[in-house]
Amino acid sequence: MSIHHLFFNSVVATLLWCGVAAAQTAELDSLFDRLAQADPSEAEGIRGQIETQWSRSGSPAMDLLLRRGEDALADGNPALAVDHLSALIDHAPDFAQGYSLRASAFYAQEQIGLALDDLRTALELNPRHFNAMRGLAVILQQLDRPQEALEVYQRIRDIAPHIDGVDMAIDRLSVELDGTSL
Repeated sequence: MSIHHLFFNSVVATLLWCGVAAAQTAELDSLFDRLAQADPSEAEGIRGQIETQWSRSGSPAMDLLLRRGEDALADGNPALAVDHLSALIDHAPDFAQGYSLRASAFYAQEQIGLALDDLRTALELNPRHFNAMRGLAVILQQLDRPQEALEVYQRIRDIAPHIDGVDMAIDRLSVELDGTSL
């Protein structure tokens, strides 16, 4: 196979990936618009559709590593999850879902600094990743940074209303910051 043929194949693959990414972005934008207007009974289904989009890397091999990481976390083996997700991130460093899920695995191992680093990266790659935001808010509360946690929860509510526990966390943190009790 000639070098020109390899180059051509690489360019075609890149263009196809860009087309897939653009279509996925348009679909996600539409889903987020619907989510912002959804009533509670519709919101969960729309969030599920968004999460399904987030779990598609564009590569069957990378999707398999993501599933293996998810399965390891579900089986209570965060160390194995970190291994799978680290391999995923090594090969797909722009895939926000890999960082978000690996942050959960690090958090399960009480490696808060590593979890924060992955959440930061996930949110740089996908600023609307409400699951990464929620993880960040939980850690900020744990680090006794209630004002920052409150701001993150409010951002979640703006992006994805009706997520269980978010309104309650906002109310609790607001009371804590105001210095009054219920």
